[in-house]
Amino acid sequence: MIHRFISHNGRLLPVEESRLSPGQSGLLNGWGLFTTVRIVEGIPFAFGRHWKRLERDAQRTRCPFPYEEAVARGQLSDVLRANDVREGCARIYVVTNQTGLWRSDENMPAVDLLICSADLPAHRDPVRLSVREHGRHAASPLAGTKVTAWLNNVWCLQEAQRAGFDEVVLLNERGEVAECTSANIFCVRGGRVATPPLDSGCLEGVTRNVLLEIGAGAGAPMEERTLFPEDLYAADEVFISSTNRGVLAVAEIAGRKTAAVPGHVTKELEKAFAAYVREYVDARAVAQAKR
Repeated sequence: MIHRFISHNGRLLPVEESRLSPGQSGLLNGWGLFTTVRIVEGIPFAFGRHWKRLERDAQRTRCPFPYEEAVARGQLSDVLRANDVREGCARIYVVTNQTGLWRSDENMPAVDLLICSADLPAHRDPVRLSVREHGRHAASPLAGTKVTAWLNNVWCLQEAQRAGFDEVVLLNERGEVAECTSANIFCVRGGRVATPPLDSGCLEGVTRNVLLEIGAGAGAPMEERTLFPEDLYAADEVFISSTNRGVLAVAEIAGRKTAAVPGHVTKELEKAFAAYVREYVDARAVAQAKR
């Protein structure tokens, strides 16, 4: 559940005082963007990476994006301070206003910028995954963008949870593994780590990118490679990564048990990622103290 104070177009106010118009066409059509940022000791982890992805996705979706990173970072800090958030997560939404027939003639900006915070969601460790065919459309020009039209994700997740699973592996139209509904997926075979390439239709996750950068230094060579469900079933280890969950081992996929849970490589990458986060948070804390 989101916390009480949010930032709406730069105004810090209680959530009940924020108004989104019925004529906000982007809200009704799902024409908008969002990102989720992990908050660690009051520091928004990897904020710059999240912001760059928002800028890129804005260009791809032709969503107006008249914002500066430093200003948005300051507005997020205001939200965290008002809600007294030390550990948790934050959402940044950019929603278009003046598009299509069902817009209103209200005096609204081209886009709304909404920033809110919440506690970290609970999750099971390790996780159990189901598999869904045609969960991703890799050929779509919007594949890999983090848009607010999120129904396919939440519906697939709900169906998986109704069947007793925690998450679901989404396959694209070619039968390739793409990702989960809110996490990237990796498999380990013979000490080497593979994750689907971006042309599978997966999101370019922030945690995914960090792992690709630090994996070799943690003794786990990483590669982007086309994967099929059979590769997951035959893997020594499988894990997922996301902003809110970090690195999380997978115990089962569609009834098939994973060989090692958590495996050695998964544990080493989890430690390496935690060290990366620690270094980032310490550096940001020092920078803030000097201001």
